Amino acid sequence: MKTIWEWKDYKESQEIRTKVCIIGSGCGGATLARELLLAGIDTIILEKGGFYPTATFDNWELNMAGKISGERNLQMDTNYQANLIYGNNVGGASVHYWADSYRTPVDRLNLWEEKFGIRNHTDSDLKPYWPVLEERLNVHLPKEEYYNRMNQKLRLGSNTLGWSGHPVPQARKNCQKSGHCMQGCAFGAKQSQLVTHIDEFIRNQGRLFADMEADGFELIRTEKRSKAKVLIASPKNRASGKKMDLTFRIHADIFVIAAGGFQSSALLLSNGLKKDLPALGEFFGMNASPMVHALFDEEMISYRNIPAAFGIDEFRNARFFPNGNYKEGGFMLMANQLQPATLASMIPSIGEEHFRWMKSLNHIGGTIGWIDDPEEELGRIEWKSKTKKIIAPDGPKTRKVMLDLIEKQVHLNFAVGAKEVLIPTVSGIRLTSLRDLPKIKTINLGPHSLLMAAPHPFGGCRMGENPKNSVVNSEHRVHRFENLFVADSSVFPTGPSVDPSFTIMAFSLRLADHLKEILK
Repeated sequence: MKTIWEWKDYKESQEIRTKVCIIGSGCGGATLARELLLAGIDTIILEKGGFYPTATFDNWELNMAGKISGERNLQMDTNYQANLIYGNNVGGASVHYWADSYRTPVDRLNLWEEKFGIRNHTDSDLKPYWPVLEERLNVHLPKEEYYNRMNQKLRLGSNTLGWSGHPVPQARKNCQKSGHCMQGCAFGAKQSQLVTHIDEFIRNQGRLFADMEADGFELIRTEKRSKAKVLIASPKNRASGKKMDLTFRIHADIFVIAAGGFQSSALLLSNGLKKDLPALGEFFGMNASPMVHALFDEEMISYRNIPAAFGIDEFRNARFFPNGNYKEGGFMLMANQLQPATLASMIPSIGEEHFRWMKSLNHIGGTIGWIDDPEEELGRIEWKSKTKKIIAPDGPKTRKVMLDLIEKQVHLNFAVGAKEVLIPTVSGIRLTSLRDLPKIKTINLGPHSLLMAAPHPFGGCRMGENPKNSVVNSEHRVHRFENLFVADSSVFPTGPSVDPSFTIMAFSLRLADHLKEILK
């Protein structure tokens, strides 16, 4: 029985029937599909991107960006400041993530329960799922041999400055230390969805339709509750990137949108559901990630070995003065790891100065931080002229957090021996010692100022019990719909404050148990 279809397999329009149709094959969709299929529930996966098995990975940075990165890593928010990082391939962003595998912090789960009324997702509710996921993905703490020089320096800086740090749990098996984690892992060592849940799904005769874009739903509407009757989808010619002149109609008892934090709310918005769901597209965040480049006398080669062996969590939770004003923190700190071409795009200036930095490539290290977007200044996703628009989180507190994060990174890099530090604003700010710290206050955080990534989107389909300020309930079901669910980071009320992949998977296991009950 054929299990995987790709663009060359699509010859005519089709009607497809199944129990459950899942849109997206990342951490949410793949995890859920595997659980339902192994429970005997007929389940299919639709994936907009292509199917690239491990054997097709070549460790060439730009080749792999063209294969597995959404918009070839070129899409930006409306401020032209943050590079939006997400997957466009079977396995989703897990194929090019760093394999960081954090259990959701208990304080965050408590916040979601107490402030946002989320049920069935507490620490005790998720506790049975963590060991299951950790065993499947071989999650473990990295051994010393996997610490590259910049990770060693991050750990040194943590001790020198008295900042709390920790080894970062990794989903890897037989890692070869190539450092090409963002290029998909040609060795199959990084335990992405492609080589774990997707592999099991396919081996158990699950049907996967790659190069297949969900266009929208045919809905049955009633005054009290609506239903998704049919999903309309179109195959895409992978070579041209254009839709083929074919229509696929998918009939299912249950539809689950797991297209990722940048995509799921956009799909619902494109279906005209904003009037039904006023919170749709709202409360969006993306862990914008300011970075600092550092030049060392010694050789660093920071684009080798695993990216994040050690993390600094001293400032994970923001701190406030007694009067409630922001003091510091609200971010995680990691060693940075960028391949040469990506690093070149993140080094500001042109000509001689740019050449000077790139000539010293093997001596460049540096750090990156994940901003825990303040919940009162979140952004939104809009759908206009058949295009999604990403309006990034912004506001006075967000900008204070960014500046504090940059200052902490400068302190850390100088503390571990950097002779020069470069803050990648568009024009670049060069510091040669801590005496240059006042330069940070001159940074303009308006549009097109900092060069940074946005790797961890959340929100847009916020979970909660009130349809006026949330999109899905605690069972992941879209308000006012009988059979439409969402299973990815877009349901998070706020950021989880750590890499979201493991939280997405745990939530999907929780949803799988719920769907198994109602589909008995």
